[in-house]
Amino acid sequence: MRDSRSVANRFLDLALERGDAVTPMQLLKLVYIAHGWMLGLHGRPLIRDEVEAWQYGPVIPRLYNAIRRFRSQPVEGPLSAENAALDATEDSIVRQVYDIYGNRSGPALSRLTHQKGSPWDAVYDHGSYGTVIPNDLIEDHYARLAKKAAA
Repeated sequence: MRDSRSVANRFLDLALERGDAVTPMQLLKLVYIAHGWMLGLHGRPLIRDEVEAWQYGPVIPRLYNAIRRFRSQPVEGPLSAENAALDATEDSIVRQVYDIYGNRSGPALSRLTHQKGSPWDAVYDHGSYGTVIPNDLIEDHYARLAKKAAA
């Protein structure tokens, strides 16, 4: 399991390689989505940080606190983190997530991650935030998505 900021740094590296800019909202959602696919496809978490249900979808507080100063501007990295290299499986998930979702806006990714029936939807209590979204709920959701995609 990785520090969410390390995974975010890998996304920032990919964005830099491709000449893209990534906003805080995009980065938060990309890390969450990669974590979900890692759980759903491989049965193990990508990040060690908790994911919480906030008003605009799932948020990783540790990562949010590291990037909130950028507001809606592109995140400039690298972020301060334990930057151990991702293993081959982790890096493959991050690359695939960036290839598939990297061109979507922050609001589009937010809509995607808090759809009806999503892990966020299952635990979010309107008017409050901070409820932890359990990894088993995230894993079940992404495993279902993987089965659906394979069918």
